[in-house]
Amino acid sequence: MSETGRIWIARDYSRCSGCRRCEIVCSLHHEGKIWPEASRIRVFMLVPGVEIPHLCVQCSDYPCVDACPVNALSVDKRTGAVIVDREKCTACGECIDACPGKIPYIHPAENYAVICDLCGGDPKCVEACREGGWNALEIIKREDIPTLNLYAKTPEEITRNVIRKLYGEEWEGIV
Repeated sequence: MSETGRIWIARDYSRCSGCRRCEIVCSLHHEGKIWPEASRIRVFMLVPGVEIPHLCVQCSDYPCVDACPVNALSVDKRTGAVIVDREKCTACGECIDACPGKIPYIHPAENYAVICDLCGGDPKCVEACREGGWNALEIIKREDIPTLNLYAKTPEEITRNVIRKLYGEEWEGIV
């Protein structure tokens, strides 16, 4: 499968203000209403002042797709996003367990896995972040990232890394 033309959402966690505009615009786009609990991007604040936008990193080997026992997950050949077939998905959670970042989750009202689909190649979260002036999210060409799996981490792991970067080693025991 060729990577040409595929995109990836780069994240600069130190620039995230925690405004959650990304969650709002994502839920509006996918759910037709403001419903951050059903957003494909979720902002975690495990330590005050450290906001972590968490969304699918489209791993190079797609462990979530391989783990699905009912073939409800596929990869969009154009964008590289994981696509969930709501009709096939049984909400078994195998994709969540297989994901190194534990990023997918079960929709809060319906029984299917929720994973970022890159809005068909025009991610609304990136647009909202750019319009807000934070630029914590940015679209880049996927082939510019050698190993996407390195970015698939839990919010706790990411928070520890950001704390270490911002405040030094002595603060990393907070999370």
